Amino acid sequence: MLLAICSTFANHSATEADDTASQGKPADMSKPVQVYILMGQSNMLNFGKVKGGDGSLETAVKEKNLYPYLIDDQGDWIVRGDVRNVRVMGSGTGGMREFNNEWMTISGNVGVEIGIGHAVGDVTDAPVMILKSAIGNRALGWDLLPPGSEGYEFTDSKGKTWVHPGYKGSPERWEKGTEPKKIGWYAGMQYDGDVARAKKVLSELDKYYPGANGYEVAGFFWWQGDRDSRSEALSSRYEMNLVHLVKQLRKEFDAPNANFVCASLGQSEKGATDGGGKILEAVLAVDGTSGKYPEFKGNVAGVYTHPLSKGSSSGSHYGGNAETYMNIGEAMGKAMVKLMKSK
Repeated sequence: MLLAICSTFANHSATEADDTASQGKPADMSKPVQVYILMGQSNMLNFGKVKGGDGSLETAVKEKNLYPYLIDDQGDWIVRGDVRNVRVMGSGTGGMREFNNEWMTISGNVGVEIGIGHAVGDVTDAPVMILKSAIGNRALGWDLLPPGSEGYEFTDSKGKTWVHPGYKGSPERWEKGTEPKKIGWYAGMQYDGDVARAKKVLSELDKYYPGANGYEVAGFFWWQGDRDSRSEALSSRYEMNLVHLVKQLRKEFDAPNANFVCASLGQSEKGATDGGGKILEAVLAVDGTSGKYPEFKGNVAGVYTHPLSKGSSSGSHYGGNAETYMNIGEAMGKAMVKLMKSK
């Protein structure tokens, strides 16, 4: 894995969250920051509500006594001084908006990063950064298509044949035999932007992890597939694209040994034959224990999320139910820890 030594920003001014960090478990700052990159679409965003009765995080923690590690003895949200929570976003290759740059705690709506951050933080002596670079309504087979992906033809259930472009091709598809007309978007444009924004954060490491002594990209988390599930072509291609994504992200961040955890859509049950079922099949196929991809044994894990979801669907952001995001975040984090221990 790449050890990136980054310059120190002498003028960094500590935030209130920085001051609070000393209350948490201290990290060994002589070690490089262990960076976990989170990518995907709206599943990866923060739609779990904290307040608001049933389905909220407050109700889950303070009335159902779930996720007790999130609060201290006084009932206040824990602030972890060893795990940094960073979230950035942008459309395509456009600018970067910063949403979070703080020590891991509950501030605003929650996503899977909370369960993930606590799981990997608990087993890591080195400092940890959870780095999320994602935006909603994006397809792996189009917006997030990795470099090196090739174009193909697909005949739909109505007998019409479509041409789908490879990386950097445009438009999204066109009927075979017609002349394609480029649009202001290309295959992989969101992938390029999300990767570039994550790299920008890492290039300014001390701004996002004060006092850091370099970093290593230790792993990737991927939760996505809603838009692909709505397309016959994209859902049928999902496994191939997911395999390529794993390999390309490791290459992109010079992290050939980084573990990879991906999750299925919460509404999709095993045995489903629709688009969501195909996404699920792909997630389970790339899991190293399936044996289908021997090179992924011990370093890629798939998480079946339907038993963990509290209802609704990915298209409706699971109704904002915080337990869904916490349960799936915990499961993804535990899957990563299992891969870490297997090494």
